[in-house]
Amino acid sequence: MKPDRLLAGARILVVGDVMLDRYWFGDVARISPEAPVPVVKINRQEERLGGAANVARNAAALGANSTLLSVVGADEAGAAVARLLQADGIHASLHQDATLATIIKLRVIGRQQQLLRIDFETPPSHAVLADKLDRFHAMLADYALVILSDYGKGGLTHIEAMIAAANARGVPVLVDPKGDDYARYRNATLLTPNRSEFREVAGSWKGEDEFRAKAAALRLELNLKGLLVTRSEEGMTLFTAEGVFHQATEAQEVFDVSGAGDTVIATLGVMLAAGLTLEESVTWANRAAGIVVGKLGTAVVHPQELFEE
Repeated sequence: MKPDRLLAGARILVVGDVMLDRYWFGDVARISPEAPVPVVKINRQEERLGGAANVARNAAALGANSTLLSVVGADEAGAAVARLLQADGIHASLHQDATLATIIKLRVIGRQQQLLRIDFETPPSHAVLADKLDRFHAMLADYALVILSDYGKGGLTHIEAMIAAANARGVPVLVDPKGDDYARYRNATLLTPNRSEFREVAGSWKGEDEFRAKAAALRLELNLKGLLVTRSEEGMTLFTAEGVFHQATEAQEVFDVSGAGDTVIATLGVMLAAGLTLEESVTWANRAAGIVVGKLGTAVVHPQELFEE
């Protein structure tokens, strides 16, 4: 089933850690005399939405009605995030924190290769996070599905309360997790860890049988409807009460995996909000992942790419 005509009716609320991805592109012609590092002469700069903002951007690119709830600093980078959201047609409720520096990931790229990444970040204040939680409760009734994008930067301190509120209203909630404590994600509809994130919480495994046993046990422990483990070149595997559903990778050429997890959870959310089953949504998300890893940096997939024969 091609759900392209249903996507415009999908109303998605994305909550989580927002960041600004900055790219400095340049030429490398020599090694520095000061240290054994390349000298990059910058000739082009780009700014893109990162973190939860990239999830919202991916949902909007597919045609969904996408809204972002997050915290930014009262600074130039926060203004840049707001400008980029508006340009991509994403509704935004951005709470400004004067004590916070908007998260920036600066990547220096030479000869089409990332040479360096520099991160700027501080955690948001408790007062601003409390205001955001109140806003979440007020907005929840207007959306068919919630995506909580956790990058471990402090923006989802109240995630247990958000999951409980979504469950009380019967709104599915998808979580892109971070860290080794998954107890805070208990009772979510679906978790989407990648292979290394899953290993961090479940431990290592030997063989497919042990991997599947660990995943099934984690799903039961956290009372999830589904656990989707994205496995890079091995595709992705969904665990539900009905069984295991595996999709082999569709990537033709892997150029850059940055933001691929954002594309996966955004596509899942949009498809579920459009009325597709979990298995159908995973199939489309797998295809979207195969497309986006062929692009540089945090990128999106458009309907014409996803649904072409």
